[in-house]
Amino acid sequence: MDDGHWVFAYGSLMWAPDFPVAERVIAQAEGWRRSFCLRSIIYRGTADRPGLVLGLDRAPGDVCTGLALRVDDALWPQVVAGLRERELVTSAYAEALLPLALADGRRVAALAYVMRHDHWQYAGGLPACEQASIIAAARGGRGPNADYLFNTVAHLAELGIADPELEDLARQVRGMTAA
Repeated sequence: MDDGHWVFAYGSLMWAPDFPVAERVIAQAEGWRRSFCLRSIIYRGTADRPGLVLGLDRAPGDVCTGLALRVDDALWPQVVAGLRERELVTSAYAEALLPLALADGRRVAALAYVMRHDHWQYAGGLPACEQASIIAAARGGRGPNADYLFNTVAHLAELGIADPELEDLARQVRGMTAA
């Protein structure tokens, strides 16, 4: 494993990390998948009308491709504090240290926020049409839920990371929001 402080970004941290990034490298986490499995009651929805945001869900045999973000040593304590404030606001995620394979051949351990299946906000396994309906209608403190999906899909495309499930979901949501 390579030294350094790394964060694994698979959703909004890819396009809005909110901290200085010393290095960005495409990375893969084996045994995990990115999915809209977290009911959002603050950022992209409300308690009355939850949205859906991405979670890193355990999935043996799958591989999640995202970004490894390296943080300078001097900034690490404040970056972790900020990430905890942002990602653990409702305790639906658990903090984990995951092994990552970087595109340049290095292997690193990275801080990641993974889905807790025992939390009431866990919404894994929803059919795509139900996800699309929720995402098209929800809005939270950081804006429309659809924008979160569209930004993630656009950023994945810019990075050359294919995610057919999210691309299909974005097509469905665009169809619903255009009507």
